[in-house]
Amino acid sequence: MSLTWQQSLRNFETYLRLEKSLSENSVEAYINDVKKLERFIEESGKKISPVSVGYSDLKDFLGWYGEESSNPRTQSRVLSGIRAFYKFLLIEGETDDNPASLIESPKTGLKLPQVLSVAEIDRIIDAIDLSKPEGHRNKAIIETLYGCGLRVSELVNLHLTDIHYGEGFVIVTGKGNKQRLVPISGKALKEIEIYRADRNHLSVIHDENIIFLNRRGRKLTRAMIFTIIKNLAARAGIRKKISPHTFRHSFATHMVEAGADLRAVQEMLGHESILTTEIYTHIDRSFLRDTLIMFHPRS
Repeated sequence: MSLTWQQSLRNFETYLRLEKSLSENSVEAYINDVKKLERFIEESGKKISPVSVGYSDLKDFLGWYGEESSNPRTQSRVLSGIRAFYKFLLIEGETDDNPASLIESPKTGLKLPQVLSVAEIDRIIDAIDLSKPEGHRNKAIIETLYGCGLRVSELVNLHLTDIHYGEGFVIVTGKGNKQRLVPISGKALKEIEIYRADRNHLSVIHDENIIFLNRRGRKLTRAMIFTIIKNLAARAGIRKKISPHTFRHSFATHMVEAGADLRAVQEMLGHESILTTEIYTHIDRSFLRDTLIMFHPRS
């Protein structure tokens, strides 16, 4: 009996979660990519299983999906999920070849991330109303996001026991449950300590070890962090389109601009590849110029 879409998706999900140790968000993204392909096959009237999908079917799918999403980056990400799915089926011996391996990714170009200046970050912090119950919490959130270069998922999952005050480090659990040690500034530690005193006034605390809590004593959601930052940016009069990730980009950019070693920045950000970190050298043109002057024999 041919492998069904439902069974193959179930197997793929298990593989991503257990063998690849991907985060829940990554697993969900990969599964949704394959579900888009399944929907296309179904709507096109082709009654074929995933292992019967060929190169021409995938080309048709990308043409169809391109009408839904004109963003080349989104198309490229979906294709990446489809490639991973067929690579999995190949490993499992369910198919003899990967029909996605010959498909070229859409040209996306180099998209430089939005970055805040130090002055803009100060304006956002100054916009926080410390007289409100959530004031010191929000200040600690911004100082930790910017001071450590964290992803929003890493921030909301930070535990009180992850902080090592004496050494000035925090244990961060990143993608694929991989842990890394990240230096944390004295300013961020001070704000966390002030906030911890405020935390004690919550009537109920459900997540004792989680640092950042909502008014009901539960872990803040990623969406809530987005809302906090959006509101603070508006109050600070900043019109750039920013998100929690903007503070991570700003952290890395300011580190590179100050002359930090790229390998050290890679380690702090938790990037698997130095190539991912190198985008920050494109933002700081003076870094490239200084590198040329220092290392080129003709300079």
